[in-house]
Amino acid sequence: MTETRTVAVTGASSGIGRATAVALGALGWTVAIGSRRAGALQETAAAVDAAGGRAVPVPLDVTEVQSIDDFFTAVEEAVGPVDALVNNAGIASPGYLVEADPENLSAELATNLLGPLLCTRRALGPMLDLPGNRKPCDIVFVTSDVTRNPRPGMIGYSSSKAALETVARVVAMEVEGRGIRTTVVRVGPTLTDFATAWEPGAYEHFVRDWPRFGLQRHHETMQPEDVAAAIVHALTRPAHMQIEVIEVQPVAPNIDPTPQVS
Repeated sequence: MTETRTVAVTGASSGIGRATAVALGALGWTVAIGSRRAGALQETAAAVDAAGGRAVPVPLDVTEVQSIDDFFTAVEEAVGPVDALVNNAGIASPGYLVEADPENLSAELATNLLGPLLCTRRALGPMLDLPGNRKPCDIVFVTSDVTRNPRPGMIGYSSSKAALETVARVVAMEVEGRGIRTTVVRVGPTLTDFATAWEPGAYEHFVRDWPRFGLQRHHETMQPEDVAAAIVHALTRPAHMQIEVIEVQPVAPNIDPTPQVS
């Protein structure tokens, strides 16, 4: 599928969300972008337009029901209903459960789980109302490899992303036969500003525990554009097929084959 589409991307002010919006803009698509950070959102809009797309920037807080409805209403009034939604917005607050701030846990669940759930609910109505003989619509859920390998010190993030994959599976069953495809894009270590709000040294503190459980075997990372390419791949498949799950991981560093002589 290479025809022009209208796609909404949440958490589009930076990182994977921005890279995805720009990559979709490069296809000539209309990209509705939402984020709480107005200034950064405008920077993303400029990048989408420069790539050849049409950006529709609208403020969005996925933890607020009214904000979600306002976002989709504004987009629909400007360019019509979206035929694809990329649920990308997400946060993490590191900490062991016994020390965790209840407000931080609530924010993680609201942003990572309830937000995508409600955004999907709002997007699905117009998608289901479209004529049955039209091109497929898509819902993408950006999750994390913590759904397979949960990490100590990231209990709120791990549990909310695991639950989000359950949401994706249930949505897929509920819309089966209605021309709507669902895809989980499960993301490994990626260089973004995701952890910039963490306390200094927090990542280093928790990552020391992870090798004991077979986690974080190396420290190679990907760029946001690598994940964006996977999302574009899912959204541009032929109408007769879908990709249910894509997991994107960095390649491990090469091992020196030279024998070590002591």
